[in-house]
Amino acid sequence: MIILDNVTKRYQHRDKSWFTAVEPISLTIEQGEIFGLMGYSGAGKSTLLRLINLLERPDSGKVTVGHQELTALNAADLRRARQNIGMVFQQFNLLSNRTVAENVAFPLEIAGWNVAKIQQRVAECLEIVGLEDRAAHYPAQLSGGQKQRVGIARALAPSPSVILADEPTSALDPATTRSVLECLQDINQRFNVTIVIVTHEMSVIRRLCDRTALLHQGKLLEVVEVRDNQIYAQSEIGRELIQED
Repeated sequence: MIILDNVTKRYQHRDKSWFTAVEPISLTIEQGEIFGLMGYSGAGKSTLLRLINLLERPDSGKVTVGHQELTALNAADLRRARQNIGMVFQQFNLLSNRTVAENVAFPLEIAGWNVAKIQQRVAECLEIVGLEDRAAHYPAQLSGGQKQRVGIARALAPSPSVILADEPTSALDPATTRSVLECLQDINQRFNVTIVIVTHEMSVIRRLCDRTALLHQGKLLEVVEVRDNQIYAQSEIGRELIQED
């Protein structure tokens, strides 16, 4: 379970004025759920996502993942806690000088796994995302969809209970988007991994999510359920977001 309790985030401009990216927001995301963060550009979606693993530390409020309040941990304990939270990025963030297998192994090396366990786990994760035949390839030899699946395998490698995905399909064509979403859905169903996904595409929310938070200018408008690929928003902006898809 993920609990955000009145989290906020502000940034200071060069002229010393302040911009509030996230107003006080409280959310509870259940274990095993696929939860969306949806809104127009500048809504605070990616900032809110990064507050979950404290890549951005909230200015106020608490963040709890599982049984740990991350905002109360020291630096060393937070590094260990983050091993339970995988991250998938919009632009893949693969290391170009490392092979596919070496990219997937990277978080395990940092965590201090031994070589035999790393090799076994890398093979398992590449099989899960359907890239076992690309283990020795380099990122430059892969398509966009393959790169993203490597990113998913890397996030999955430490066996996290949570995966955070920041616009993972925005750089992909529709067919490739479907394959990446199917991959995430399969991981969720097979391993009960909680997935929180940022997207500006309502089709992604309809296809993948159990619920979604609708955000606007740093504020949480509402949390809506996705039933039979349909979403029924109460807020005016929420209805606009749904209709624009």
